[in-house]
Amino acid sequence: MARRRNRRKKLPPETANACIESMAHDGRGVAHVDGKAVFIAGALPGEEVVFEYSKKKKDFAEGRVTEVLTASADRVEPGCEHYTICGGCSLQHLDPEKQILAKQSILIDQFKSIAKLEDFELWPALTGPFWGYRHRARLGVKDVIKKGRVLVGFREKASPFLAEIESCDVLHPSVGKRLMDLSALIGGLSIKDKIPQIEVSICDNRTALVFRILEPLSDDDIAILSSFELSANVDIYTQSKGPDTIAPLAGEKPALSYALPNEVTLYFGPSDFVQVNVEINRKMINRALQTLDLNENDNVLDLFCGLGNFTLPMAKVAGHVTGVEGSDDLIKRAKENADKNGISNASFYTANLMEEVADEPWTKQKYNKVLIDPPRLGAKEILHYLPKWGAEQVLYISCNPSTLARDAAILVNELGYTMKRAGVMDMFPHTSHVESIALFEK
Repeated sequence: MARRRNRRKKLPPETANACIESMAHDGRGVAHVDGKAVFIAGALPGEEVVFEYSKKKKDFAEGRVTEVLTASADRVEPGCEHYTICGGCSLQHLDPEKQILAKQSILIDQFKSIAKLEDFELWPALTGPFWGYRHRARLGVKDVIKKGRVLVGFREKASPFLAEIESCDVLHPSVGKRLMDLSALIGGLSIKDKIPQIEVSICDNRTALVFRILEPLSDDDIAILSSFELSANVDIYTQSKGPDTIAPLAGEKPALSYALPNEVTLYFGPSDFVQVNVEINRKMINRALQTLDLNENDNVLDLFCGLGNFTLPMAKVAGHVTGVEGSDDLIKRAKENADKNGISNASFYTANLMEEVADEPWTKQKYNKVLIDPPRLGAKEILHYLPKWGAEQVLYISCNPSTLARDAAILVNELGYTMKRAGVMDMFPHTSHVESIALFEK
């Protein structure tokens, strides 16, 4: 006879009151309860809240707001009706203008605590639209029988499950307002339970949707998707395995593209890495161009260059620009972009910038100006080359203020640079993501 398992009765959530002292780098409110730091989602500095614990550790705890007893003057009503459940945003309860100031404070605090830097000019924040700004996204897809439909969107807050949402106001409207259309579309396919995600890529005048498919489409499926592609004016691609299996549903599709400063057009594929926020990207490039003030005497190095987002606009005014990136595919497309834009004074190389690169031919040259745009891990492995290259100016673009501060400490305290200016760029409104830029000079 099988034994019955002892099932522990699920206890109701444990709640407590807290006064929020500050904001953590991830946008959560910080309080101390019973002598322990608690990170509380949905809370703002200066507020008194009731929260429920979601995690308890020896040195800290986590929780989420259930009731606001005393609200901050900066608290606003979230603009999206799905904000309480969808994990795509984390700061809609904070006034958008105050979000910028909070991110600015995070950047300043990181410089102070990690790099011990305080004496620098603060750039005015680069801002853009708060809604409909997101041109790149990866949407989850799940056929949920209990819901009676296919869910399309982002995951729930602090959960692996997809949120049941009908629209997304931060996504570009060509997709954000069509989540229910996509739900119905996939619900009508024979493989509706074999499509785990849709990758979205939107350019100046086209919207590409890459459907990840785990089983082949039937002829009827292809007909349904083709009809939607025509009526919705989108380009549909399928992906059966890795990125090299991405293919248009039918026929050839025009390359995606958008305009960059200095009359450059950037061409890219539906899964290529490009910046999420097109307007902020253009402003960011303009700030780089204005700051470096390039002319025909400048030999510039662009590290982590991708498709040439900075390389190509800089090459329009510099003597020569060298772009380096770790991906062969991206370098290939960067070269194609240079050709399509009639740019002949740019060279591109593939190299893993997280490893030793002393034997690479491009490291043997002199560069008076260097732009660095690394991933979240930062660029500490490459920084010691800067004095050897004779770099007088280093412009560092960062998606992680803590690694920027770490690398700033190396540049200033070990390599003899001075951090002249730094600031934030609101690449991801309503999220805790902090995009920043810093200028270092000899």
